[in-house]
Amino acid sequence: MSGAAGGVDFLVAVSLLLVTVAATCAALTRDPVRQAVVLSALGLCLAVLFLAVQAPDVALSQLAVGSALTPLLILLTVRKARRLPRGDGRDGRGGRDDRKGGAAGDQDGT
Repeated sequence: MSGAAGGVDFLVAVSLLLVTVAATCAALTRDPVRQAVVLSALGLCLAVLFLAVQAPDVALSQLAVGSALTPLLILLTVRKARRLPRGDGRDGRGGRDDRKGGAAGDQDGT
């Protein structure tokens, strides 16, 4: 019986090591797209850790949210942010920003 417990302890130790490495990589990665990929890998490592400590319901939740949903939302947000140029001429209120002829919305020059 001691052999089975040793195998579980080894699996938990390896899982903790993988989680530590993946979390460190996620924290040190600067590019948001790469961060999303590393975050997905971190979610998988955490799911394996949760399985090793006999929490299958938490592991399934981690797979769904941490490995799929969160990285997908990050990728969609980065895609949307990269589509909108910074100087697109909008003043944030839906109108044009007329910087040459006075303040925005000031049509008569008063």
